[in-house]
Amino acid sequence: MASAAAAAQCFSSYSSSPATRFLRQRGGARVLQLSSRRSFCVSAAAGGFDNQNREYVIVGGGNAAGYAARTFVEHGMADGRLCIVSKEPVPPYERPALTKGYLFPPDKKPARLPGFHTCVGSGGQRQTAEWYKENGIEVLYEDPVVAFDGKTQTLKTSSGKILKYGSLIISTGCEASRLPEKIGGKLPGVHYIRDVADADSLVSSLGSAKKVLVIGGGYIGMEVAAAACGWNLDTTIVFPEDHIMPRLFTPSLAKKYEDLYQQNGVKFIKGALIDKLEAGSDGRVSSAVLKDGSVVEADTVVVGIGAKPVVGPFEAVGVNREVGGIEVDSLFRTSVPGIFAIGDVAAFPLKMYNRIARVEHVDHARKSAHHCVETLLTSQTKAYDYLPYFYSRVFEYEGSSRKVWWQFYGDNVGETVEVGNFDPKIATFWIDSDSRLKGVFLESGTSEEFSLLPQLAKSQPIIDKSKLQAAASVEDALEIARSSLQSAASV
Repeated sequence: MASAAAAAQCFSSYSSSPATRFLRQRGGARVLQLSSRRSFCVSAAAGGFDNQNREYVIVGGGNAAGYAARTFVEHGMADGRLCIVSKEPVPPYERPALTKGYLFPPDKKPARLPGFHTCVGSGGQRQTAEWYKENGIEVLYEDPVVAFDGKTQTLKTSSGKILKYGSLIISTGCEASRLPEKIGGKLPGVHYIRDVADADSLVSSLGSAKKVLVIGGGYIGMEVAAAACGWNLDTTIVFPEDHIMPRLFTPSLAKKYEDLYQQNGVKFIKGALIDKLEAGSDGRVSSAVLKDGSVVEADTVVVGIGAKPVVGPFEAVGVNREVGGIEVDSLFRTSVPGIFAIGDVAAFPLKMYNRIARVEHVDHARKSAHHCVETLLTSQTKAYDYLPYFYSRVFEYEGSSRKVWWQFYGDNVGETVEVGNFDPKIATFWIDSDSRLKGVFLESGTSEEFSLLPQLAKSQPIIDKSKLQAAASVEDALEIARSSLQSAASV
């Protein structure tokens, strides 16, 4: 019988359907057995690979990777088996903080690591570097994967390391869309936000800034602009659409938020495109020239014009050309056995709306990670049934005249009914032609009211639009919606 030093370490990966796994020790070798799976073996002693834990490999060190790691630990399958390969110098963290609490000025209690390491965002344990070590998880920092070979099941990192995997989870997330270098997209003082290093750089600029220009009227733009108000900076937002948050907000809803931002000193330039960014005598950005020729002075520019999935070097696994990202099934399996994709990079079946989608949101990152690992480690065959959910929290720093916290669940399709005066509450309901409630938005609700939203969006009850329109308050409107939910349940 072969010695333990020369034993073969065996792995298995999915062929078509998940199956229950069990582990047993035999002659010093760890043998993994599954039904309906293909297996392969590599020498544990002479493989020459740079990762010691190579049964499961997660590529990407974002939030989804951290939640996946937690699920491996919960199943007792992490210690000595799991390797995470990351381009970052720190373990996974809750990225929403980067455009919220992290940008508060020093005197307003800004968020800082390790305070928001994964998985505190969902009430879980803070997973610091020590947590990964204690749980036997190998993490390779600042060494992203640059090449992939599906036939040999190996990866190559930027430093030249060759890594072996049994099952591979792609969790590479997204990267910020950037302005071209030729129009000033890389000038000093021009910022993009995707990681903590980006946020550190922006905080440094805000500390000496006088005039801030935010390019983009979506999530990044609105959250960064609100944070800049905490620094009492001259802040302008420029975007090509007619109103802020055009992918979600109705014109009426957007107007309420625009008024609030303007009360905090923020200026809006709508329907405008950037022609170029110009540098001053010190080489830093000093102004933006718009397509109409007008000039906006700024010593700090934050670009928030969207993001794109990081599919490289995994294009061969299968990219969905319509929504971007790596296409997976309802269990997050790619077309290649043994390879999965989760989080922002995954193009998955959005079951309740019968379409392929890619969701760039922390809620999906957490849930997709958990569902994928449950699929990998157990006999789970339940399809991922995700309910779209978005939220924002701004103006939460100390001394703010008003904190803003809204949530949205469902799909923003159909006619809308708006209830409330934004002082402080407002709600918007999306109703389709069959009188079904498709989506619901609420600002400044109570915890009980917010908990009602996912129930409504998931059940899609038939609702009397005229009753909603006649509601005297947000509370009354939510009660009408709740009654519709109860009526549907009794049928």
